[in-house]
Amino acid sequence: MPEAAPEQLQEAEMAGEVKVGIGGWTYEPWRGVFYPEGLTQKRELEYASRQLTSIEINGTYYSTFKPDSWKKWRDETPDGFVFSVKASRYCTNRKVLSDGGESVERFLSQGLTALGDRLGPINWQFMATKKFDPEDFEGFLKLLPPEKDGVRLRHALEVRSPTFDVQPFYDLAAKYGCAIVYCEDDEAPQWPRIDQATADFTYARLMASREDEPAGLSEAEIRAIAARLRGWAGRGDVFAYFISGAKVRNPAAAMALIKALK
Repeated sequence: MPEAAPEQLQEAEMAGEVKVGIGGWTYEPWRGVFYPEGLTQKRELEYASRQLTSIEINGTYYSTFKPDSWKKWRDETPDGFVFSVKASRYCTNRKVLSDGGESVERFLSQGLTALGDRLGPINWQFMATKKFDPEDFEGFLKLLPPEKDGVRLRHALEVRSPTFDVQPFYDLAAKYGCAIVYCEDDEAPQWPRIDQATADFTYARLMASREDEPAGLSEAEIRAIAARLRGWAGRGDVFAYFISGAKVRNPAAAMALIKALK
């Protein structure tokens, strides 16, 4: 992201809340760097959720969890904290997306609604080989319900093929109220960076942290991201996550961004 001009750094009027975090909370190199020495692993979520305002659960991409796990995560986190959830690969890594109704239902029925008001958006991530097919993709979007068990479901679409960077895709996302995930990864410049207001919230995955920066990014870079998030918050809630990059620095980057937003 470019460096923000001073006038951009003034507090903007924000219609929504900004939640900032990382992907997951179990990562051995964070121990003694992010997590204090001697903190037991079973208390890592409790600690992380009090330093950050959100976490994207990544393990759900590979497997399902029992309802008791979701309830435990809810109980270990404070009021105002939210989880985003990465959808199962069995829903999105398919030749025909619109045939995945059973997989979508299985994913949504594992117990994630037990998070209640701590449930943020669901990130439906598609492989870079998945190209935009308007008819099939609309069929998939029709499978995504707006609520389950009385809990609102917000859907975000993370696409990695440049074929999605077209108006018909933006229009489809807007028609079904889905956000298009803004991804920024310097190591994958071929991925589209789509910044379109297609829902009442914004979802961003930031993958450019560097190990040679104590906070993952320079102060100027953090301030520029904060300015962009304030702009997005003018149209609704914002969920931003430091993912990949120099993973060991991602908690520091998230905390620096939270500080810059205050």
